[in-house]
Amino acid sequence: MTQTVQHFIDNTFTAGSSTRTGDIYNPALGEKTGDVVMGTAADVQAAVDAAKRAGPAWATMPPVRRARVIFKFLELVRRDKEKLAEAITTEHGKVFTDACGEVERGIEVLEFACGIPALLKGEYSSQASTSIDNWTFRQPIGIAAGITPFNFPVMVPMWMYPLAIAAGNCFILKPSPTDPTASIMMAELLKEAGLPAGIFSVIQGDKEAVDAILEHSDIKAVSFVGSTPIAQYIYEKGAGNGKRVQALGGAKNHMMVMPDADMDKAVDALIGSAYGSAGERCMAISVAVLVGDVGDKMVPALAERARTLKVKNGMELDAEMGPIVTAAAHERISGMIEQGVQEGAELVVDGRGLSVAGHNQGYFMGGSLFDNVTPDMSIYQDEIFGPVLSCVRVANSAEGIELINNHRYGNGVSVFTSDGHTAREFSNQIEVGMVGVNVPIPVPMAWHGFGGWKQSLFGDLHAFGNEAVQFYTKQKSVMQRWPDSIAKGAEFVMPTAK
Repeated sequence: MTQTVQHFIDNTFTAGSSTRTGDIYNPALGEKTGDVVMGTAADVQAAVDAAKRAGPAWATMPPVRRARVIFKFLELVRRDKEKLAEAITTEHGKVFTDACGEVERGIEVLEFACGIPALLKGEYSSQASTSIDNWTFRQPIGIAAGITPFNFPVMVPMWMYPLAIAAGNCFILKPSPTDPTASIMMAELLKEAGLPAGIFSVIQGDKEAVDAILEHSDIKAVSFVGSTPIAQYIYEKGAGNGKRVQALGGAKNHMMVMPDADMDKAVDALIGSAYGSAGERCMAISVAVLVGDVGDKMVPALAERARTLKVKNGMELDAEMGPIVTAAAHERISGMIEQGVQEGAELVVDGRGLSVAGHNQGYFMGGSLFDNVTPDMSIYQDEIFGPVLSCVRVANSAEGIELINNHRYGNGVSVFTSDGHTAREFSNQIEVGMVGVNVPIPVPMAWHGFGGWKQSLFGDLHAFGNEAVQFYTKQKSVMQRWPDSIAKGAEFVMPTAK
């Protein structure tokens, strides 16, 4: 028996106005497990109406009281951490332990959001000018929306709505229709935590719901994580409609390995970062930049590890990699591997054609490894978003840095080395937003902020951290003086500090 995942509006489940639904699959089984309703402009309007009713009281509530709701929600998420992880694994496919890690990274943002009273503090200047005081403070923008991807159905939404809500806003979440169950579970937990009706809504759906969000004049800000073409579309359409937009796009993350690096640890790092979550991470390492003779040492070791990956149903606790998220994604990745072969790259390990016992209908694929990849190849230029690692050989670090800087994406990058000077120069010269030194996946902590450069980010402010607080609030500056200090007579010159 399948179930239908609905919207969540005004603390109530609803099928909304649409007659369209989408299919939900378990990718490990290749079986349909449910349906998800597809939202319309009318459904978005219902969420906005609920937010407008509830928003004013929430916005004027003392931040410490809002923080207490988030703190209670944090407790409940910790309580149901494994239930959320199971929902992720069942609909996305990533292994259960990885899904638990996803929830934990979301929890870290919740912990940060609990400090919203301090994060919202303004600045005060006494006697900014004679008998004049000046201060700034931040106020909520009103209604914000988040459009989130399939690969992190818990963590990425948690990058957005906890800080938006804690800052005094209402929030409308439009999750991926591929794995929508987690969004409803989070909505239920927020209700249980005591969040008033109307503050948080979930609108399921596809482009129709997205466009309704982008076009609605009462929605003041939109956060997005996904592919670069869609990120650019959302940025342009949202900004064109007068909204704040932070749109995080695709990636082609490189890891440069120097000859002085610990080879065993570098191999471990590449295997985990390239094939973890079947490569369906915007921070996955998909290109190994091998300096000097490193390629001769590393490629055989990488090949051996890629061939022996434990690819299983993600609910099996010894699994290292689960299935691809959908049949369409499996076909697309297979096609890109074939294109790499046709372009002349050396396919050292071919992960296609893998079968997993008892899961003949599942969307499984092994890890693939290319060597002697060149910058003109599509497998180097394009985001594959699958378990495919491309090795590029360069003569020295300067050539490696130039290679990376010439790529149109600039999300994440890593260098493995034992030399401090090399690491310092790499960090300073690289044109990428997030840098790891002997760290393969440099996702910042919750109190910093996430975001890349170039075509990996459209907009000015990063996800979570202090920049997210700025994104979901407006600064107001107040200058104040009292009548006893005001001289008689009109002044016609530009005011200056006196």
